[in-house]
Amino acid sequence: MPPKNKKKDADDADDKYMRAARFGRVKNDLKMGFVGLPNVGKSTLTNLLAGACHAEAANYPFCTIDPNMVQAIVPDQKFKYLANTWKPPSVVPASMKIVDIAGLIKGASEGAGLGNAFLSHIAAVDGIFHLVRAFDSDEVIHVDDSVDPIRDLETIQSELCLKDKETLAKVVEKEKDRIRKEKGIARSTEPPLGETFQSAYNKCLKLIESNTPVQTHEDFSMGEVDIIRDFGLITTKPQIYVVNMSKKNFMRKGSKWLPKIQTWVNEHGGGQIIPMSCEFEQELMDLQDDKDAQKAFIQQCDDEVKAMGLSGPGFAIKSVVPRLIRSGRQSLCLQSFYTAGPKEVRAWTIMKGTLAPQAAGVIHTDFERGFIKAEVANFDDFKALHNGAANMAKVKEAGKYRQEGKSYVMADGDIVVFMHNVTASKKK
Repeated sequence: MPPKNKKKDADDADDKYMRAARFGRVKNDLKMGFVGLPNVGKSTLTNLLAGACHAEAANYPFCTIDPNMVQAIVPDQKFKYLANTWKPPSVVPASMKIVDIAGLIKGASEGAGLGNAFLSHIAAVDGIFHLVRAFDSDEVIHVDDSVDPIRDLETIQSELCLKDKETLAKVVEKEKDRIRKEKGIARSTEPPLGETFQSAYNKCLKLIESNTPVQTHEDFSMGEVDIIRDFGLITTKPQIYVVNMSKKNFMRKGSKWLPKIQTWVNEHGGGQIIPMSCEFEQELMDLQDDKDAQKAFIQQCDDEVKAMGLSGPGFAIKSVVPRLIRSGRQSLCLQSFYTAGPKEVRAWTIMKGTLAPQAAGVIHTDFERGFIKAEVANFDDFKALHNGAANMAKVKEAGKYRQEGKSYVMADGDIVVFMHNVTASKKK
């Protein structure tokens, strides 16, 4: 199984996520989409992330024609702690939109299968879960009649890059038309492209022709990033590789395909790889209404792993679904702040780097328009100091309750009260 990032590498990982998301929309309401060949487990995994069967998970290549969108609740221990502390009648966790996009096949960029529609659906999401199949099953047909994750990775990546190459060609022609119109040049004349535009185009074309996602490249200037953001390329989206293994291989944390997949990903710009098993997750989900049965199932899996001679923390059996949701959200550079009181505890979603007034505007536009200040407590400070009380009294006594102004950059997990004043305009 690919090695996990060490804690000391957390800052580097954050930088990678920020680089991957730099081409995206600046919005709090972003979506991840599952991309892959037919019958690799996209609909099943979408259902699992949503916690309910929202998609028709059928054993047929094009059973999901329209993209199916679900809301996945973001696993958040901090939010859970606040909810348990205040015990309000209303509890609203953060969620992330997940889109189940129907399977691509070879030739999709030229319209094969339902390719053109599917590629437009991919273009509409903000990040990609690239799901590949690494399990054998006589019951679940493979569109290419055999299981080969490397071939499947090549197929999907090639189709996305081919579509981006087509998009780049249109972008250049559009830019040339803009320059001709601006300078009054005849259509028969080849206009000179701007230096930054030409540089951005050349770098993107080189990456795409090598079947490498544009978002993996680090050597872009800010000017090039601004230009590329308007290109509308699919491969500028953050991408997480998800490997759907058999239950047995997931439990023993090994598969003949994982090292090969790791090598392929490294050769194509790098990226996060999350091994998981829809088979295991579905069995666990089916027992969600019986917690004792779930515990017994986990224990049975643990016993089977020990019987294989495998032991230690690395072989602990647990669901990967929470990690998938958190990783998707992190790849989009989203984070939460909290409002907490006797009536409601709520997690609000914002992008990393959001200033306090804009965060206030997520609650209500009047809060941003009439922003005065933010009263902020760090979650860890609250947890350490509140002594069981559902209020900030002890936090204030310790001098850990801060007042922040318009230039304050929101931190993940801030507990906030926004002070604002909006005077209604007088009627004439």
